[in-house]
Amino acid sequence: MSIHFDKALGIHPEALALRVTRAEVLSANLANVDTPGYQAKDIDFAAQMQRANSPGLRHTTPETLYRVPYQPAADGNTVALDVEQAEFAKNAQAFHMSLTFLNMKFAGLKKAIEER
Repeated sequence: MSIHFDKALGIHPEALALRVTRAEVLSANLANVDTPGYQAKDIDFAAQMQRANSPGLRHTTPETLYRVPYQPAADGNTVALDVEQAEFAKNAQAFHMSLTFLNMKFAGLKKAIEER
């Protein structure tokens, strides 16, 4: 009997990769908080996961959207430091949760392989 990792792990590796991509986008926003004219971006995680769950759309580049500002700065910058920090923290927590879940899946697979 063989183990198919795609079936055993499901959508979780894609979720983890999307969390990494989102962390990169959010960190770019934080790095450009004082850059005149910089437009804050984000990834709609739920929409991207639906795309990844659709047949034939896995491993596609996530669509980056511009964030609608609460109050843009006079220089045109739309990064709100508190919003970006909160989104980054939530994304980091979700990343850690997904990673923990995958580790538990791998531990279960290891036990199955070792016939415990």
